[in-house]
Order: sequence, then structure tokens, then C-alpha cells
Amino acid sequence: MALARTCKIMFTSGLLGLAVACGVPSAQEGTAALGAGGSPAGAGAAQAGNDLKFGADHRFASGVTISVGSPQSFKPSFSAYPQSPRGAAFDVQLTNAGSTTYKLSGLTVTATAQGTAVKQVVDTTQGFTGIADAGKDVLPGRSVRVTFAFAMPQDQTQLRLRIRPSTTEEAVVTYCGTA
Repeated sequence: MALARTCKIMFTSGLLGLAVACGVPSAQEGTAALGAGGSPAGAGAAQAGNDLKFGADHRFASGVTISVGSPQSFKPSFSAYPQSPRGAAFDVQLTNAGSTTYKLSGLTVTATAQGTAVKQVVDTTQGFTGIADAGKDVLPGRSVRVTFAFAMPQDQTQLRLRIRPSTTEEAVVTYCGTA
């Protein structure tokens, strides 16, 4: 009985710490993060071990190391798609410290602002084209820098950037902070 209560308290404390660290809105504000199982607890438990602040490095089991720079706010041009009041751009540095060639086409980057998915901005006028060299292979010991931009609301908000190095790899790292 006491062990079960201790586990519940530790789990709840972990979720509370995650919510405070990343600014997750409470259920009282009308939103809740739902995991694959459809419960708020599933989302917190799955992501708590992988959340990083912008600027931190993360090494995946494959040997691929990723670092995401701090978000840089910008005003999208008239030719940008989708149109939004503001954008946030991120430099992603990827280093292949593994023993096999890494295929850049497998890189998946998604973002949410205040728990709502945001779209990637393509703004060729300002150089935001996503992965221009998607067919490029990154040899062991080599690095590549890619810039991503996402549509943001006018005011600063809590942002979560999720990165998966390969569609076949289950590992996902989440960067969170204000953008």
C-alpha cells in the first residue's frame, strides 16, 4: 500500500516538474497534452526523460548527435508559406559520430506551441527551405547544419521541438523553451 502511494507521488511530482519546466498549460486552461494512449499521464511519462533546453546536445544510440540552437524570431515575407504573424527559426547541428553513413532524409522535426501543432514555414526569400539536401548522406565523423522555421503566434509562447533522427528509430528528443 505504501509503495503504491509512493510511486503515485513520485510520478505526479515528475509530471508537475515537467509542466513547470516546459510551461505546459494546465487542464483548467482548457488544454491537456495527450499521449498515444489518450491520457495526459502517458504524454508526460514518455517525454520526461528526453526534454532538453535549446542549445543542449543529445546523442542517439546510433551515434548521431543533435544540437538545436535557440529560436530566432523573424517576420515572414509576403511569399512565405504558410503566412503567419511571426516565425521562429532554429539551427540544427547534426554530427554523425556513428560507424555507418547517416541518411539526412530520415530526419523528422515537428513543433508545437502551447500544445498545438505548428506548421513549418517555407520562406525562400529569407533562406528557410527546410532540408534542401534531403538526399545527402552524412559520412561518419562529418557534420551538417540545417535550418528549420515554424509559424508562431504574435506573442512569445512555450515551444516544443521534437526531433527523430530516422523514421525507423523509435527514439525522439524534445527541446523546449520560449520562442
